[in-house]
Amino acid sequence: MNKKYKMVVVDDHPIVISGITGLLSDLDNVEIVQKMHSGVTLLDYIENNKVDVILVDIFLPVITGIDLCKSIKQKFPEIVIIGMSSQSERSLVMQFIRNGGNGYILKNASFEEFKNCIYKAIEGEIVFSDEVKTIVSQPLSEDLDVVPSLSRREKDIAILLSKGKQTQEIADELFLSFLTVQTHRRNILQKYKTKNVAELITLLLKNNLLD
Repeated sequence: MNKKYKMVVVDDHPIVISGITGLLSDLDNVEIVQKMHSGVTLLDYIENNKVDVILVDIFLPVITGIDLCKSIKQKFPEIVIIGMSSQSERSLVMQFIRNGGNGYILKNASFEEFKNCIYKAIEGEIVFSDEVKTIVSQPLSEDLDVVPSLSRREKDIAILLSKGKQTQEIADELFLSFLTVQTHRRNILQKYKTKNVAELITLLLKNNLLD
C-alpha cells in the first residue's frame, strides 16, 4: 500500500470530527484532506477534488449518510465509503451496505478497528467493526425470503386478477378508476418481484395469500 490515499471525514458533531481525525491522524498511507459537517458540502467537494476514502456519519442532517452513499456510488463507484454510527441496528447496517457502502464502524471502536477496517476496505473488502460484525453474522428472519402481506385493496384486486378479470373490469367491479387499478396492479407485481400476473397469482396461491 504505497499510494497515499486521500480521506474525507464527515460528521455534523465537531467533537466527533475532532476525536476521529485525532485518532486517525497517524495512519500510514492515508491522509485526512478534509473534515466536513454536511453531506451537501461533501457532494460539492468531490465534484472537483480527488477523494479515495470517505468516513461518513450515518445520521447527517439534510441528506443522511445512507442516502449520501447511494448518491456518491452512482457517480463515483471507485470511492471507498465507510459508515460511522453510535447505533448498531442490523437494518441500518444492511441498508448502508445495500446502497454501496464498503463498511460500517461504531464510533466507540478502537483505533485498531478503525485502522484495520479502513485498510481492508481500500483493498476491496466489506468491513465491520467487531461489535457490528457480531450483529450481522447472526441470521435473522428479515434475511430470509419473507413474503410480504397484501393490503385489503391489493387482495381485492389480486383475487379478481386470479379470476381472469382485466383492469377495466376490476375498476368497474370495485368502483375505482382504471388508473388506480393499473397502479395497484403494477405495485403488486413489483412488491412480489414477479414478471406477470400468472407468476404473481401462482406465488400468492402458494403462500395462501388469497384465502
